[in-house]
Amino acid sequence: MAHCIVPSAEEILDKEFPVLDKGFVRLVDYLGSDERIVQAARVSYGKGTKTFREDRGLIFYLLRNEHTSPFEQVVLTFHIKLPIFVARQWIRHRTARVNEISGRYSVLKDEFYLPALEDLAAQSKDNKQGRAPEPFPMEVGEDILQRVRALQGEAYKVYEELLGTGLAREVARIVLPLCAYTEWYWQMDLHNLMHFLKLRMDPHAQKEIRLYAQVIFEITKRVCPIAMEAFEEYVLKGVTFSGKEMQALHALMQGFESQGKISEEEWRKIAAVSGLEEKELERFKGKVLE
Repeated sequence: MAHCIVPSAEEILDKEFPVLDKGFVRLVDYLGSDERIVQAARVSYGKGTKTFREDRGLIFYLLRNEHTSPFEQVVLTFHIKLPIFVARQWIRHRTARVNEISGRYSVLKDEFYLPALEDLAAQSKDNKQGRAPEPFPMEVGEDILQRVRALQGEAYKVYEELLGTGLAREVARIVLPLCAYTEWYWQMDLHNLMHFLKLRMDPHAQKEIRLYAQVIFEITKRVCPIAMEAFEEYVLKGVTFSGKEMQALHALMQGFESQGKISEEEWRKIAAVSGLEEKELERFKGKVLE
């Protein structure tokens, strides 16, 4: 197949999906699809795509066993509008190709991120880099927002005044705060995009970047629905155990087995609740009882 066309992705090309108060994510272009992943995986022995079920099984196998190179054959390009402080976290993912609007060439817009009242909370006592779960009382939050609005307005006023003196744009921009909005084109292959989503959709990530990650996840599902289903199953909903944790789990399950506490019928119930298929159930039993 020379070029992959995905109807569900074509439907949303260039469509803006709003994030925060003034931001958005827009799918500009994509290269590849689920079909491209299976083509890349099967190229070593020259077989094309098979049935949907076989393709789905292969993609799930590749992701589960961390055979990552076929996923790198898919590339997505996004146009994203986001606050600068979110962009500074985002840029840590160095596997992307990024082109950002330049305050040296352009006059930046009078657009700043203003949090919602429910997002204003004290510093967490348990998490040194996060906020407490409960927001401030409304009167405290409204006072904070009033101060932030005033600072944003004054900063942009000074920015415009500095530009009016003839000061170079690259110098005048230094008075703008981190809550100012920026825009960029952001391109990344699917393997590295999954890593980005794993980290930035995690509950410990800052809420503002989590919201962007969630929208990107939903958009990517339109391009590669099977791959993202596998990602959700094995990465987002998966659990990794350390060596000592596995030893404890083995001991626990062996104890249940030796005491006759887990019958074959109960194993089937475990499979039904967790959605395990026959082969997956046998693999799971083998791992915990070996």
